[in-house]
Amino acid sequence: MPGTDISPTTDSELPQMPEPRVREFAARSVPGGLALLLGLAGLAAGIALIAVGAAELGGAAKGIAIVLGLLTALAASLAMGGLNMVAPGEARVVQLFGRYRGTVREDGLRWVNPLTSRSKISTRVRNHETAVLKVNDAYGNPIELAAVVVWKVEDTAQALFEVDDFLEFVSTQTEAAVRHIAIEYPYDAHEEDGLSLRGNAEEITEKLAVELHARVEAAGVRIIESRFTHLAYAPEIASAMLQRQQAGAVVAARRLIVDGAVGMVEAALTRLTEQDIVELDSERKAAMVSNLLVVLCGDRAAQPVVNTGTLYQ
Repeated sequence: MPGTDISPTTDSELPQMPEPRVREFAARSVPGGLALLLGLAGLAAGIALIAVGAAELGGAAKGIAIVLGLLTALAASLAMGGLNMVAPGEARVVQLFGRYRGTVREDGLRWVNPLTSRSKISTRVRNHETAVLKVNDAYGNPIELAAVVVWKVEDTAQALFEVDDFLEFVSTQTEAAVRHIAIEYPYDAHEEDGLSLRGNAEEITEKLAVELHARVEAAGVRIIESRFTHLAYAPEIASAMLQRQQAGAVVAARRLIVDGAVGMVEAALTRLTEQDIVELDSERKAAMVSNLLVVLCGDRAAQPVVNTGTLYQ
């Protein structure tokens, strides 16, 4: 809002999260098409050795061929266990005996070390909408509010290893940030230049996004946008606050009407004087001003009165 000064959120006001112990890096992987062909070829070669050894060879050669065929087929099957299908908007977090070995983000068929474990994690843009929260604003008035947050996983390693459950973590931190912002500002500001949740929604949501980013950055999450979806007084004080808002609106409307009426009276007196239509002394001017203000500011239609005498009789 033009003319509104928002002090930037300092580092001391934001929650301090621990530094991440692990960060994402690319895992070693190769295109899966070639690995699939080699695996199928090895499996076929193993089956062929078993078939040839059982059908055509005899003695020790037969046993050796069958064992080699079994080992070749087993090795090919094990190697093909490293194949992964990665869809767009997904990633695979690779671990070898509990140690983080990188993340596969390239979509398509990829091959990694078959001895590793691969955890699927979505990197798509997500929405999280909080439930309707009941809190007290800066003036102590109970209000209800809810917010929606658009976010995505930026660092898959942090999302998987730095927090226990990044989905629950984002949900809890979002609710905490919304509550904290709500108690920092009033629903309606009593001062004209004061910030309020209802009157300065854009500025407040910007501060909400900054605080959310500080809260969820440790989980490798990036906040894209945050907005209030519900904002109202609590039911127990809604009627009283509605009367206050209506009274304020009536006062503002009356002030505007009076300002306009004064300007019209001033213009009428100026034109009467300039065009010398009638000469008015101070008492007649006062009477004219009073009559015009009554007509212009009254909430009912004026009743015309014809004066056949003079002002002094």
